[in-house]
Amino acid sequence: MSEPFPTMDFDKILGKCGDFNRYQLLILALFGLVNIMVSMHYFTQTVISFVPDHWCYHEKLENRSYDEIAAIYSKFPNPSCTLLSDVNGLNATASTEKCSKWIYKYDFGYRSMNTELNWVCDASYKSTIGQSLFFIGSVVGTLFYGLLSDKIGRLPALILSNFSGFVGDFSTIFTKQVTTFTLCRFISGLAADTNFYLMYIIVLEYMRPTMRTLGLNIAVGVFYTLGLVFTPWLAVLTGHWQYYLASTSLPLLLIILFYFVVQESAQWLVTRNDVDGAIKRLKRVAKFNGRHVTQAEFDEFRKYCQKQREKHGGDDQKHSSLIDMFRTPRMRKHTLILFFKSMVITLCYDVVSRNVEGMGISPFVMFSLSALVVLPSSLMLVLLQDRIGRKGMASGSLLVGGFFTVAAGIAIAYQQHNHNAVLLACLTVAARFGVAISYESGSQYATELIPTCVRGQGVAAVHVAGFAASFLAPYILWLGTFFKAAPSLILGVLFFSGSFVCLLLPETLNKTLPKTIEEGEVFGKGERMFDFPCLSQQNKKSEDKNSEQEPYSKRKRNQSLTIGLECNHETDANRNSYT
Repeated sequence: MSEPFPTMDFDKILGKCGDFNRYQLLILALFGLVNIMVSMHYFTQTVISFVPDHWCYHEKLENRSYDEIAAIYSKFPNPSCTLLSDVNGLNATASTEKCSKWIYKYDFGYRSMNTELNWVCDASYKSTIGQSLFFIGSVVGTLFYGLLSDKIGRLPALILSNFSGFVGDFSTIFTKQVTTFTLCRFISGLAADTNFYLMYIIVLEYMRPTMRTLGLNIAVGVFYTLGLVFTPWLAVLTGHWQYYLASTSLPLLLIILFYFVVQESAQWLVTRNDVDGAIKRLKRVAKFNGRHVTQAEFDEFRKYCQKQREKHGGDDQKHSSLIDMFRTPRMRKHTLILFFKSMVITLCYDVVSRNVEGMGISPFVMFSLSALVVLPSSLMLVLLQDRIGRKGMASGSLLVGGFFTVAAGIAIAYQQHNHNAVLLACLTVAARFGVAISYESGSQYATELIPTCVRGQGVAAVHVAGFAASFLAPYILWLGTFFKAAPSLILGVLFFSGSFVCLLLPETLNKTLPKTIEEGEVFGKGERMFDFPCLSQQNKKSEDKNSEQEPYSKRKRNQSLTIGLECNHETDANRNSYT
């Protein structure tokens, strides 16, 4: 007689150790800390490059007010870069020579790197190169640390990634030349995104499926928003770009302490065939949560892992790579859809964000106001995502964003010469709200859908696809010089396309997540395009209600028929035993 297949899978043993208890609250708090530091790190390039109103210096302007200086320069087509040869009252004549010194109207007294190094006018490209190298570094770092996380573990890769961010930002303080500046920004960019999503994966893999949406999105919504809102005012508080960089880079060293507090992903250790290491971490979690788990239960989990390893071909999952996600048809389809969805969401988010710039408000105030959209989008996810599911939330938020973006494009087209600024701002912010929801839900959806054995490098590749698409943002905005509504209409088409392809993905709500490539291939098999958890629950309630309303005589007849069949079955069984 064959031995029964063990049933103590990872979700069950984690439930016994505590899947939403003290340890989960601890790593959620640490994830919140990571969100604050990541938000400040990601936008350091923007903050240190703030350029206030400025004009070319002239000795006769030294005792003039900013309003008078602005009035004098208003007569020239390029006031920020026009050198004056003579000033007589409010009248002035322009010189043909280039400007080498400027008068800056500092916002809240903050001195940025661009103002100190005079990287304005013809030299403004220098900070732009640094920005470009930062994003190139983020692409390289996302791929490198994503691959590393599947080779040496989530926790070491997280620490190394944040250390790269510290080295890049802190060394930027001492740069004066464009060459060293761009090198430092590249090193800083290596940390971008991986310093966030690696901790995201660790938290997700140690948390009960029903609590992932609440825990993760509240942490992102509250702490990421807090970091974004506080970032520009930290710059104002420090007053200088070098002090600001020091105050944002030094806290990144705290991530090193995570090594002594955060447990390595037990799910990842199982895919590396290190079941003893996984059990060791689970025992620590159980002890921290005050849970008692017997050795027999851990042995049952060990047997389950052994059977799963034999079932899936021994060490195959240990050597799984990103290429394996493209070997089988369903995994290949899901991976390509995740790539396309990430490209659409990242590109639309970047273009929508750029479209609300230049509103005549201080960049510090505008930065904080635009950051406030993150918290409502996270709360919306908490309220709806566990009701309508991951697929419905991703598709629906893109659909809503598409409607508002197209509406903005139509409004622009029909108001060629007299734009309603309030209407356009409201439509644009509504579109940004929709794409912000898509961005947050997309991170969780991709993390849950990609198998554990390739989750680090898979999520990294999805993010890289989004970064690559964001390079098209300036060109889409440039089309607006020919037809004002073009950017909004193009984004609308992308929103609708992304909404449609999301319907082709399987639902992950309250399901055991795939750990191997084989499980990923069959995950969600048989689901239809419009299968949503909310609809299936309604159908189930409807069926239960119909069964309750079924006539008594019909139920009695069915019961009699069932009893008769059971009696006949027993009679046949007795006859066979006598024979």
